Amino acid sequence: MTAATASTVPTLDLEPAARRLAALLPAIRAEQLADPTPCPDFTVAALLDHLMGLTTAFTDAAHKTPAGGGPPVPSAAHLDPDWRTELPDRLAALVTAWREPAAWEGETEAGGVVLPAQVHGVVALNEIVVHGWDLARATRQRFSVDAASAAACLEFCSSFAQGEAVDGLFGPAVPVGEGAPVFHQVLGYAGRDPRWSPNG
Repeated sequence: MTAATASTVPTLDLEPAARRLAALLPAIRAEQLADPTPCPDFTVAALLDHLMGLTTAFTDAAHKTPAGGGPPVPSAAHLDPDWRTELPDRLAALVTAWREPAAWEGETEAGGVVLPAQVHGVVALNEIVVHGWDLARATRQRFSVDAASAAACLEFCSSFAQGEAVDGLFGPAVPVGEGAPVFHQVLGYAGRDPRWSPNG
């Protein structure tokens, strides 16, 4: 990811995407934590650990107080046992932080990467949207995305893919066909197959 992905991006409200992600958590069963997800090498537990870390990292980025260094490797073994209550709190803090106009100004850092704050704000949104879908698919739940979030994610993911040849934001782009729904296009650019299921 480079500063070339930056564009004039209006401030966005992360609350709808964060709320939809948080709504998935109560239905996740303990026996599902070891199940696969659309993220290669991530189990449900590792994905939850990743979400725990990224929500904190992007909240710090909004406040311009990054911890520094690269992101930790997600691990099921590292997952906080209180994730059911802790992750919703972190999502709420993320939303609040990015509602401050100052969060979108200047440059900031997340995961050891310095970018315009506007770009990091969209990255934060894209992370909770795409990983929200990952979590929903892996745990056999429904997931919807509001139109504003889907449009912002599509603008970001599509420009990133064009700038990095054939690779999407999270991996090789997956063709979804002309006329596909906006969110399916987001998933394709993010290296996801909208038809993915835990059964393969």
